[in-house]
Amino acid sequence: MRAEGATKTPAAARTAVVWDALRSALAERAAATGRRALDIVDAGGGTGGFAVPLAALGHTVTVVDPSPDSLAALERRAKEKGVGVRSLQGDAADLGELLDRDSADLVLCHSVLEYVEDPISALTAVAGVLRRGGAVSVLAANPVASAIHRALAGQFDEARAVLGDPRGTWGDRDPTPRRFAAATLAELLTATGFSVGAVHGVRVFADLVPSRLLDGEAGATEALVALEQVAAAHPVLRDIATQLHVLGHRL
Repeated sequence: MRAEGATKTPAAARTAVVWDALRSALAERAAATGRRALDIVDAGGGTGGFAVPLAALGHTVTVVDPSPDSLAALERRAKEKGVGVRSLQGDAADLGELLDRDSADLVLCHSVLEYVEDPISALTAVAGVLRRGGAVSVLAANPVASAIHRALAGQFDEARAVLGDPRGTWGDRDPTPRRFAAATLAELLTATGFSVGAVHGVRVFADLVPSRLLDGEAGATEALVALEQVAAAHPVLRDIATQLHVLGHRL
């Protein structure tokens, strides 16, 4: 059974690379543990874009999110799909207080490190709830892509600011508090007790291609997904992707 997020819809071009990595990680963990149903925590999982499809695959999924509105939407989404997802209100840094130690096989930490007060504390909490050998899936905004997108919008001063700011932001009005280069993500994971896997680029082309090129064009979405999957590991294109994805395994 394929996960909902992996179907060939226009939105799939934005998430296909992440789903590929998750499927591989889940298969490896299932083989290592002998359990087909794994325990998954989605920190900052919001309305369940990843959590609900993972629950539909038979895994036990817990979403931790600070927004009660997002958790309510998650519960509605899960009900519509006929699956059960546990929801808890809290931040990524609260995982140790909300969940048992060594209780998860996989933790999703997608678009979270940009917003938490202290990324090190958040990843330390993630490591605490993971079983040895378990994995964290980190997805984070890339400053280089932000500079490209600001320049394409004609905001040249903001593009320059991104490249010169250690947090990767373009100014006080930037809604994203920080962004991460691949090397920085690797350093954060190493510092919090993880071995670092390959870094992949997510949305290398998907955010640059006009939607009109996908609408009504037979096979266009599938072709873009295939392009994203190849570009994800390209030594140059990876580093201009909108987001960077990396798996870390708890030592």
